[in-house]
Amino acid sequence: MSPALTHKRVLRIALPIVLSNATVPILGAVDTGVVGQMGEAAPIGAVGIGAIILTALYWIFGFLRMGTVGLTSQALGADDSDEVVALLSRALLIGFSAGLVMVVLQMPLFWAGFRISPASPEVEALARDYMQIRIFSAPAAIGIYGVTGWLIAQERTGAVLVIQLWMNGVNILLDLLFVLSFGWGVEGVAWATFIAEWSGLVVGLWFCRHAVQNPAWRDSQIVFNAARLWQMARVNSDILIRSVLLEAIFVSFLFFGAGLGDVRLAANQILVQFLHITAHALDGFAFAAEALVGQAFGRRDRVRLRRSVVLTSGWGAMICIVLAVGFAFGGAPLIDVMTTAPDVQAEAKKYLPYMVLAPLVGCAAWMFDGIFIGATRTTDMRNMMALSCAVYFAAVWPLMGAFENHGLWLALLLSFVVRGLTLGSRYPALERAASDR
Repeated sequence: MSPALTHKRVLRIALPIVLSNATVPILGAVDTGVVGQMGEAAPIGAVGIGAIILTALYWIFGFLRMGTVGLTSQALGADDSDEVVALLSRALLIGFSAGLVMVVLQMPLFWAGFRISPASPEVEALARDYMQIRIFSAPAAIGIYGVTGWLIAQERTGAVLVIQLWMNGVNILLDLLFVLSFGWGVEGVAWATFIAEWSGLVVGLWFCRHAVQNPAWRDSQIVFNAARLWQMARVNSDILIRSVLLEAIFVSFLFFGAGLGDVRLAANQILVQFLHITAHALDGFAFAAEALVGQAFGRRDRVRLRRSVVLTSGWGAMICIVLAVGFAFGGAPLIDVMTTAPDVQAEAKKYLPYMVLAPLVGCAAWMFDGIFIGATRTTDMRNMMALSCAVYFAAVWPLMGAFENHGLWLALLLSFVVRGLTLGSRYPALERAASDR
């Protein structure tokens, strides 16, 4: 019998994810700090641009985490233990295969990355040295998406936190050893990350070790079941398209801002960090929704599904209110910490009210993402994202023409509202599907 749905259960799932997300910026700061001790600008730029290119490549496969959560939680709710372990095998096969393809195609991928993000010859040469080491941990880095998704579906977010802490801890310690003690420079940072990612996968697999007790994990007829593979492909492709559309909104937002001058571009970049803070804080409750909604969907329990939605969304809404109040009263001092340039400080504070509004108008979109992932209603996610993307691009030109940067922020917030409303309009169909399956 499944445990009762309580606030304590939601928090037990959500809080480790919030803590895990809070550790992410620390690693980037240490990577930058250790190469900064070399006293040259080029190594800092090389690590920065190399990490951005590789992160963007790995991000393409972020669908693996989300799709694995939805499908695994539903199999768990349906008491289909064979499918639960087979999903781990499929996720790892996809992760390893994708990583190996990246290793084989590294040269054209790096070439394309540097065409999109050009750098000086010195920085590019150092970045290539960095990337040519790190690319060999691509199978591990992408495989971890599948492992974490599988663990989240089973509400084992404490294990996800341990994996993140292990990877960050190993990376930081090896950064200090390889760069500051051994003097390996940029290559030292790359080897530290390489070892951290492979060891992180090993730790993740250790947490999944009970799966091997079920022989289905290596049963080719179960793992390569055509209908299950097709379902996984459909879910993952929908999430990929949805994610690309979302990325198009944010990338274009920065490009449009660049046309408004360096000061406004810098101000917008600082304020986007407020959105990242909001997303990281809400991730825990969205992940809780993915797991709990997926399990209820697998059980075909409409009442349990609705309670999962109410509990997780209630906490998400509370967090958004706290963030809005925090940004209203603490946003200006935070801007002053993030930049010492007086003109950028003043410009960012001018648009701070949009950061107060962002958690409030974006809460529904963020939480519905978790709900629809858990139910694997990914076609709705894809379609509603396409609609909100279309509204954003249709609105951004006239709004910027009339209100400049204010119009740009209004268009972005409008895309949040449209996504939340349109997904909300599809929620009744999601509930009906839970009992009709």
